[in-house]
Amino acid sequence: MDPNNNQTTRRGVMTAGLGLATAAALPVASAAPAAAAPASSGGSGTLRANRVATTDGVEIFYKDWGSRDGQPIMFHHGWPLSSDDWDAQLLFFMEKGYRVVAHDRRGHGRSSDVNDGHDMDHYASDAAAVVEHLDLRNTIHVGHSTGGGEATRYVARHGKGRAAKLVLIGAVPPLMVKTPANPGGLPVEVFDGFRKALLASRSQLYRDFASGPFYGYNRPGAAPSNSVIENWWRQAMMGSTKAQYDGIKAFSETDFTEDLKDIDVPTLIMHGDDDQVVPIADSALLSAKLLKNNVLKVYKGLPHGMATTHAEVINRDILEFISA
Repeated sequence: MDPNNNQTTRRGVMTAGLGLATAAALPVASAAPAAAAPASSGGSGTLRANRVATTDGVEIFYKDWGSRDGQPIMFHHGWPLSSDDWDAQLLFFMEKGYRVVAHDRRGHGRSSDVNDGHDMDHYASDAAAVVEHLDLRNTIHVGHSTGGGEATRYVARHGKGRAAKLVLIGAVPPLMVKTPANPGGLPVEVFDGFRKALLASRSQLYRDFASGPFYGYNRPGAAPSNSVIENWWRQAMMGSTKAQYDGIKAFSETDFTEDLKDIDVPTLIMHGDDDQVVPIADSALLSAKLLKNNVLKVYKGLPHGMATTHAEVINRDILEFISA
């Protein structure tokens, strides 16, 4: 792969994917889930079921399915989605006897819509709150895209004695944005384009992103799935505009270099070589050089959203890795 040609191509793809901002008014997200029976929070108030309160008072929603005797697998979702994006993995691994856990990041899905803390340090701390609340041990952490950054920071800073393995799928580490130390990264103008498009019409941005580069549906011969596109849009519109806007900086400008160097658990890196969202040359290929103990699997022609479009392939390879 010629990194110079790749840089030009991926910048063009990302920039083209962002040429979709319109003058439409910003839609209002609808994220109110059905009320659940209260459960004691151990404090002065109450928490709804399947939620944990963080140290700064944020309610994090989580799913906890399967046998309590099974080894836990915790899934970390990508921007701007929710734990629902892991449906194909949660059911598959639950049927294999694992205990599967997935949470909605703060400001996303059914978790609290809050003003602050939309950064990787808080994301990792929130994940730790779920782990500690459920007392998960010997846990396998699986992160996709932004969730791969979250999982990386969690394992590096909070996972000692609890994390057993790490799986990164189309993950953002080590660093997405171009800097003097990261010359192969994407120019900050690409991410400014995301912010501009989100402000112009969040709904349109999300429809175009899901129907285009995320799943590779903009490639010749692709067969877009309307149900997949609608499910992506549904999840994205459940979240907070503020959280998603701030999240762009979190996923693009956080440097995970030292986190990757600190991680010593076995790690599987999975990346499609046609990932138009997180180009492989400046992510997986670099992460593989920084992690102490890793296996790199490159998937020819597969897109960023390959855990959905090619779930049977991804699930099989994750199962093989975690079973070894």
